[in-house]
Amino acid sequence: MEPFRPDLLAGKTTLITGGGTGLGRSMALRLAGLGARVAVVGRRPEPLQEVADRVRAAGGRAAATPCDVRDPEAVEAALSRVEDELGPLNQLVNNAAGNFLCASEDLSPNAFDSVVRIVLYGSVYCTLALGRRLIQRKQKGEILSIATTYAETGSAFVLPSATAKAGVLAMTRSLAVEWAAYGIRLNAVAPGPFPTEGAFSRLMTGELEEQARRRIPSRRFGEHEELTNLVAFLMSDASPYLTGDLVTIDGAEALFSGQEFAGLAHLDRTHAKGLMAALKPKKR
Repeated sequence: MEPFRPDLLAGKTTLITGGGTGLGRSMALRLAGLGARVAVVGRRPEPLQEVADRVRAAGGRAAATPCDVRDPEAVEAALSRVEDELGPLNQLVNNAAGNFLCASEDLSPNAFDSVVRIVLYGSVYCTLALGRRLIQRKQKGEILSIATTYAETGSAFVLPSATAKAGVLAMTRSLAVEWAAYGIRLNAVAPGPFPTEGAFSRLMTGELEEQARRRIPSRRFGEHEELTNLVAFLMSDASPYLTGDLVTIDGAEALFSGQEFAGLAHLDRTHAKGLMAALKPKKR
């Protein structure tokens, strides 16, 4: 049963980073289905174009453009291209991310840098780029960042992600106060396990997947529509007084179990490292 009216997001023009696959793709299709004009950016053009084509085929308006969010000049150029096609942006979903499991003593500087630059730097660059445009146009807007349940607690074995997501949360709360005078709302969502073909499939396989299910009181993972419905509400005019918040959607996993990957600390470290090594994506 559809919980929202079909024009809930009419008048919204939303940029979604990492919008070609996984949760970003699901969010793009859901927001477009509720009336938003949607732009998706990411590093691979093919999945971005597939999402845009699906939105257009359903009668919506969409744009797709490659963009490396780690590069502030590329971000500015992407926003300009999108606005040329769809008109002024007034929303942003910071979804682009990277993550992997690794014992921190084995972490290389490049590995740490790769995650932090995508997650933290990318979110900051995109947020500031849209924020400046909204302020200059004297236009209200919404900015949502996809955080994690360990943004506040930290988590063992995902040090780069934990560090970067904590920074994204600090950015959200800082700018929620600073930009309230301009009518710009900023919030963050902390999803628990939601199956995707990207990071989830690399982090949750075999023994780790079973361990993850045991951490959730309902013993199930989240469904994409459960997350996208929350995102739609937060990005709509139905929540005008909600800003600076971190909304957790994890089936009570964090309350029940604590840090998301801390269970690996109970394993023999050699065994734990073997599990993590087996999950590393193969180089193309």
